Amino acid sequence: MRTSLHVTIAAILAVVLCLAGAGSGLKAQRAPATVQVGSTDLGGVVTSSKGPEAGVWVVAETTDLPTKFAKVVVTDDQGRYLIPELPKASYEVWVRGYGLVDSPKVKTEIGRQLNLTAVQAPSAAAAAEYYPGVYWYSLLQIPSKSEFPGTGVNGNGIREVMKTQHYWIDTVKNSCQSCHALGSKGMRTLEKEWTSAGNSLQAWTRRVQAGQARANMALTLGQFGPKALALFVDWTDRIAAGELPTEKPQRPQGVERNVVISMWEWSMPKAYLHDAISTDKRNPRVNANGPIYGSTEASTDMVPILDPVKNAASQIKHPYRDPKTPSSLELTHGHSPYWGDEPIWDGHTSIHNPIMDEKGRVWFTARIRPEANPAYCKAGSDHPSAKVVPLENSGRQLSMYDPKTGKWSLIDTCFSTQ
Repeated sequence: MRTSLHVTIAAILAVVLCLAGAGSGLKAQRAPATVQVGSTDLGGVVTSSKGPEAGVWVVAETTDLPTKFAKVVVTDDQGRYLIPELPKASYEVWVRGYGLVDSPKVKTEIGRQLNLTAVQAPSAAAAAEYYPGVYWYSLLQIPSKSEFPGTGVNGNGIREVMKTQHYWIDTVKNSCQSCHALGSKGMRTLEKEWTSAGNSLQAWTRRVQAGQARANMALTLGQFGPKALALFVDWTDRIAAGELPTEKPQRPQGVERNVVISMWEWSMPKAYLHDAISTDKRNPRVNANGPIYGSTEASTDMVPILDPVKNAASQIKHPYRDPKTPSSLELTHGHSPYWGDEPIWDGHTSIHNPIMDEKGRVWFTARIRPEANPAYCKAGSDHPSAKVVPLENSGRQLSMYDPKTGKWSLIDTCFSTQ
């Protein structure tokens, strides 16, 4: 009996001790998470009405530097964040994440602990405004497999060249999406200026005639046939009526939360960037911490340059050899709801793909002259390459910029570069 009593008491004590230990553990887990912040960092904890917010972005942005700058990190499973190595400046900091709406911006200096309050999205529609554009683009209807091959303009509205559904999907992705972020707010909605007549088809017709890329847009739509425009109309109509993406994006998980993104504003408001280069792709040690060079395609001849150490943006003008080199100003253009009747692109050089070599020199596929090739490229020439493949035209040639000397080399080619 005594032994049994001792065992019972021991068991009770063990349970009490375990519960006491569990209680202290729970208290430790519930204690506010903390982050050690260095003199050039910002850090803290993000919480909302639901507790710590894991896998959300914390954005620190400033206009105090030579160019606008932002750095973005992701919170861990306890809602903690650390934005490291920020340039000295005043920052506005806020939280963005799936399931949230942007939190109010908080002004702060670096080297501080800053806890932030995330804001839950009040509705599914409000949350969806922050989804990547492709989630909205996925609402675009695709013709069924049975509609292929197309039977033409006078048939089912799908061009005969569209042999299978794969042809259509490839064009929707690579010809349309490659130039436009088609699911973004500006594309999934129609401007009031276009919809004032209440006719969505008419609005889309005006949309694809806007700006200086109207010929390219018409060419791409022509590859589909008239059914494509009807499907784009249906897409924006359904979104305007309240349809939302059927899938919800996941917040960053695992190593995805280790990412640190630095962003700078460079180039000009009326230009766009086709590409950028910072190193020799064969040896990423080339040009370490050096300037980044952009290509602006048809929009301008000004090559944007970003110094990521000094947080400064600049530009250099890309030259061309022949004064008769055509300009994008000559492209036919339609009225834009953003820029009105102004043709905003003025590039001659059509700067496309930038490449950096082992010496840190920057090569561009660029236009340096009119399209017609010199005689030595054409049939009848005794040039070895012309004897094999005579070429009448070349849309782009080559150029090379040497940052050490600040000099350009313009290189003519019979073939077109991409």
